[in-house]
Amino acid sequence: MRAPLLLSGALLAWSGVANLVIGERAYVARNLVLVVVLLAVAWRAGLGRDDVGLAVGRMPSGLRWGAGAAAVVATALLAAVALAEVVPGIATLLADERTDAVGDGLVYATLVRIPLGTAVFEEVAFRGVLLGWLLRVATTRRAVMISSAVFGLWHIPPATVTLMINDVAVRSAEGIAALIGAVVVTTVAGGMFSWLRLRSGSLLAPTLAHWATNSLGLLASAAAP
Repeated sequence: MRAPLLLSGALLAWSGVANLVIGERAYVARNLVLVVVLLAVAWRAGLGRDDVGLAVGRMPSGLRWGAGAAAVVATALLAAVALAEVVPGIATLLADERTDAVGDGLVYATLVRIPLGTAVFEEVAFRGVLLGWLLRVATTRRAVMISSAVFGLWHIPPATVTLMINDVAVRSAEGIAALIGAVVVTTVAGGMFSWLRLRSGSLLAPTLAHWATNSLGLLASAAAP
């Protein structure tokens, strides 16, 4: 258990440095480099392709489950955009300050930055290496709970940056509530991504679901009134 916990600590420390110190500099490139580093660590620790969800034979299953999950996400977001002017509160839920930030780079964000810099990196880190390592030393339930909790805590620094951008004091009641909400939502999402990974046997499934959630969510925010 010691090695996966050390990896968890390293990931959480990196989230703080990456979001609060480095920022957006070389975001995609540095995260792809870290993917290689994480996989190298996994191989050295004795984890195989199947352990981290990269077995070639499992790819068709991963594609089916991932495409299905992406279709569910897309359908829900399309319905939300269509009902945004009718149902109170939906427009607020769809609101995303990143839409204003990316501007003309919306295509790049949805097709490059999010899939390669976010989805691939985070899925390799959390549902690939960390979950695979935990499954070696813990029950499936415990492995999913730990990796999902770490994934939730991982989002505290980016949520902090969002609060600062919107001039919300991190230590205020509103700021603390937002941070807790971010951790809870992403922990639950981590559990769902883990289920997809284990059900399909492939990392492709949660990666596609992760991309759809982030990229299509950003597009929905741009399309919503």
